[in-house]
Amino acid sequence: MIYLDYNATTPCDSRVVEEMLPYFSEKFGNPASTTYPLAWQADEAVKRARSRVATLVGADPGELIFTSGATEAINLALKGWVQLYQSARPGDQLHVITSKIEHAAVLDTCRSLESKGLQVTYLDVTRDGKIDLGELKASIRKQTILIAIMMANNETGVIQDVGAISAIAKEHKVVFFSDTTQAVGKIPCRFRDSGIDMACISAHKLYGPKGVGVLYISRQNPRIRLHPQLHGGGHEQEMRSGTLNVPGIVGLGKACELAVEPGQEMEQVRILRDELELGLKDIAGLMINGEHSERLPNVSNVGFKDIHAGQLIRLINNDLAISIGSACNAADSKPSHVLKAMGVDEAYLYGSVRFSLGKPTNREEIQTTISLIKNNILNIQK
Repeated sequence: MIYLDYNATTPCDSRVVEEMLPYFSEKFGNPASTTYPLAWQADEAVKRARSRVATLVGADPGELIFTSGATEAINLALKGWVQLYQSARPGDQLHVITSKIEHAAVLDTCRSLESKGLQVTYLDVTRDGKIDLGELKASIRKQTILIAIMMANNETGVIQDVGAISAIAKEHKVVFFSDTTQAVGKIPCRFRDSGIDMACISAHKLYGPKGVGVLYISRQNPRIRLHPQLHGGGHEQEMRSGTLNVPGIVGLGKACELAVEPGQEMEQVRILRDELELGLKDIAGLMINGEHSERLPNVSNVGFKDIHAGQLIRLINNDLAISIGSACNAADSKPSHVLKAMGVDEAYLYGSVRFSLGKPTNREEIQTTISLIKNNILNIQK
């Protein structure tokens, strides 16, 4: 099978696995224990991993909180910030701004907070998948405490101008959280330089293990504190409790070390992505969603006119792994909320699929994919 669903998850790099293995057995200590060498060994491994992550994203190691993944990091960032404000300003009608194309982890968290009295503005996006910076400015109120806009979309790969968003947030003294899950390891991400106040990472999106991630929180102008969502020891700067997943954290650190210089590998991925799009473009009625925006180098969201993507997937699923929308909503038969927000025509809305390439992808796989898609689209159209 050809795997082109790397935005859903990536295989663990063998070098990552090799570095993790000792921490399941002979180096099994708990870093929170402080009285013997086995624990010190684990603590040093965690510190080394924290430093490696910080190097990749341009942060200070002390600004990183280890979590179970991006979803937990997002919940801690959004709920933790809102609840901190609610405890300091009881009775205030607090306000958050996000966009209609965010990942479900952001949208569902916002809806949960809405049900508890938070006011949320969901920004529209253009046909090319970008937010309107003017609309963002106009949406800011005196009560606005947070802007939550992703760096790169998981379905279309469209990249937002986080520098400009950050500048607007700072002008109005509003904290800016960006979901950078899909961006880290694919494009340069320098959190401090870009002015992001909070961001998240998921190891399994960059050839690391599942079940481990990071929340970045700025410690300078502003210095972020959060209301903890997990209580019981305050292991991570009193903001996140629970014994650390040392093997997973070690794996994340190694994956980040391997991703520090993604330029050449990602350029090759971009070339293959462009080759795929070029090879498919002679299919009648084909449309590439977000084509005219800057996109992640590995993503192509392709719409086939008057075709149901589910039918195409069923025909090819023994030979080719691609997806309809987000992996987190793959079982949902509803059309993509991202494409709906972009105003994609009904004729394409149900016929769009996501190809997401990875470092192992090769030209032979791309050429085979082009043939598979073309032949099966023709079969459906007969």
